[in-house]
Amino acid sequence: MTALPYLIEPLVLPAAVDSPDAGAFREFGELSDALVLETWGNADRSSPQEARLQYWRDNPYTQLRLFFVWLDGRMVARSWIRFGIQENVHTAVLHVNVLAEFSGRGIGRALLRHAEELAAARGCTTLQTFTEHPADFDAGGAGVLKPETGTGGVPAAARGVRFALAAGYRLEQVERFSALELPLAGDTLAALETEALEKSGEQYELLHWTDRCPDGLAQQLAVLMSRMSTDTPVGALNYDEESWDVARVRHVEDTWQKAGLASLVAGARHRATGELAAYSVLQVSDAKPWLANQDDTLVASHHRGHRLGMLVKILNIRRLLAGYPGVERIITFNAAENDHMLAINVALGFHPEGYDGEWQKAL
Repeated sequence: MTALPYLIEPLVLPAAVDSPDAGAFREFGELSDALVLETWGNADRSSPQEARLQYWRDNPYTQLRLFFVWLDGRMVARSWIRFGIQENVHTAVLHVNVLAEFSGRGIGRALLRHAEELAAARGCTTLQTFTEHPADFDAGGAGVLKPETGTGGVPAAARGVRFALAAGYRLEQVERFSALELPLAGDTLAALETEALEKSGEQYELLHWTDRCPDGLAQQLAVLMSRMSTDTPVGALNYDEESWDVARVRHVEDTWQKAGLASLVAGARHRATGELAAYSVLQVSDAKPWLANQDDTLVASHHRGHRLGMLVKILNIRRLLAGYPGVERIITFNAAENDHMLAINVALGFHPEGYDGEWQKAL
């Protein structure tokens, strides 16, 4: 492996956030929070420590490796690389961050080279990463780099964009990062719900649960979760179709709970066949009581055109407003070319907070 100009150290995960050996983990978390604040000015996109500890552990489906650079008596930069075990075994997703005051010293390049060499040694042939951009630029104006999809864009002069291009990555997709301020004005939900119900008629019934899918629906939920890898836009990014079963659903649910998340799930079931046709997940955490995160929403392709996406989202928002009145904002991500889901979110009142560039490189 190439000799590197900085000492890159691996992060060893502790048994618990408050265990005696958790000092490096906590400092890594503080660095992660500082990097989010530098980019976004708030903690909305920062994860609680308990959640990080759960999501960063190896599991039957992915492995994550984390690294840091220590300089002037503190952690100043980090990187991580995720490998697929069941699918995407030849693809590595990686990310590099350096505190702004330490940029320009080659630390980011050293971390990226280190991560790429780890991926190559593992036999990966595709590398993926992302850049983050607050919505303080004209996405349709000059100086914007567009992906192969032709939809959305990122500021070409941004440091992260220049870094990715110089390293040989290509912009393949743009995701819109959006927020919905609560409470909603007037009868917004009622009007949208009435319109959607007129479209769906009596063909579907709405269901909901918290944290754990009922046993009788778990296999059908697994089918829908697998379709998140095939039925949602991914631009020119290389992704394998994911294989989900009840065990994988339960693994994800258990991880959510261990991470301190309450997961509100809404679904729509086709009355004639009993088939689960749509689902949507909204998550809240006591560690971030002002925020809810809109996770997956999917309508099976053969059930589209009945406003089910709108109906399951409205059901979950109603549950959120009733059960978590302290939540001030919901955040979500959508591919810029996902016109249907974006239209639903815009109708609900979501507005763009920023854009993520999704990049890819072949080894």
